[in-house]
Order: sequence, then structure tokens, then C-alpha cells
Amino acid sequence: MQVPLEIHFHNTPKSDAVEAAVRERAQKLERFADSIVSCRVTIDAPHKHHRQGKLFHVSVDIHIPGGEIVASRDPSKHHAHEDVYVAIRDAFDAARRQLQDRLRVASGKIKVHEGPPHGKIVALVRDQNFGRIATPDGREVYFHRNSVLNADFDTLEPGTPVWFNEETGDRGPQASSVHVIS
Repeated sequence: MQVPLEIHFHNTPKSDAVEAAVRERAQKLERFADSIVSCRVTIDAPHKHHRQGKLFHVSVDIHIPGGEIVASRDPSKHHAHEDVYVAIRDAFDAARRQLQDRLRVASGKIKVHEGPPHGKIVALVRDQNFGRIATPDGREVYFHRNSVLNADFDTLEPGTPVWFNEETGDRGPQASSVHVIS
């Protein structure tokens, strides 16, 4: 880190053991991603008037080139956060997941989900109950009148945009189902 780790205690006394646990988690995070500029951790016990069951709120604020990551856990949802070490673990785990996502996006290693194949109807042979779809990559895909699902085959016109499910038939690519894009 370019800026030293900051640890703040709010509504709870400072603890060397807790500070050591935070430093250890921050070092692991830094080994995972060496691009961290700064990290500020706040440990808060906002419910100080409770006689028992004091819940800790831990937030981790990380600055990286091009952005900031803020991770925290709502203590009211996790009764395990009566233990400050569990709250620290959960907040740092959330920060690590967000950091992983940022690094994945920055490196271009994200999944791209392609939609179903699409194209435009280019030919209709109504007396033989079939047509052809032209795809953006220049291929032609055969379809039968029974493959058209959300329209009437007899009302289709060349140029109608469609998406389809493709399979390989006896004579090449064919659409097993054709959906008109409205």
C-alpha cells in the first residue's frame, strides 16, 4: 500500500489483538492485489446501550487506481457479529470479492453471455412451407413453417427480424424454432 493502513475504533475501546487481526487481513488482501493505494478500516459498536449482544459493524474502505471499494456488513442481519473477529472476517471477505470482480473486469476476464442467434428472413417459399434466415455473419439458415412459434407463417415477409434456435440438419444449418422480434 502506498498509504499506511488506517484503523479506527468507534464506540469501542482500542484493542491491540483486534488491530493485529485487521493488519493480518489487510496484508492478505494486499498480497492478493498489489494495486491497493490505501485501506481504512472502521470498527464500530453502534449499540452500546445493550446489556448483552453488542453487535460490531466493520467497514473496509479500499482505494485502488481508478476507483474505491467499500465493504461492510450490517450487524443487525448477522448475530455472529457479536464476535468482532467474525465481523472483521466477513467485511474483509466482502472486500476481497469486490476487489476480485474489479480485477476481473479490468483484465477483460469476464464472461460474455451471447444471446440466441438472430437474423432476417430473406426468402419464403410458401407453397413448400419453408424459408431462409440470413445471419449477420453471412450464413443462411433453413426453417420450416412449423418452426415459427410466435407468428403465423403466412403473414411473414422478407426482412422480418427473428431470433432462432439453430441445429444441424441433413442439409446444413436449420432453425428448430423461430421467434419474430417485435
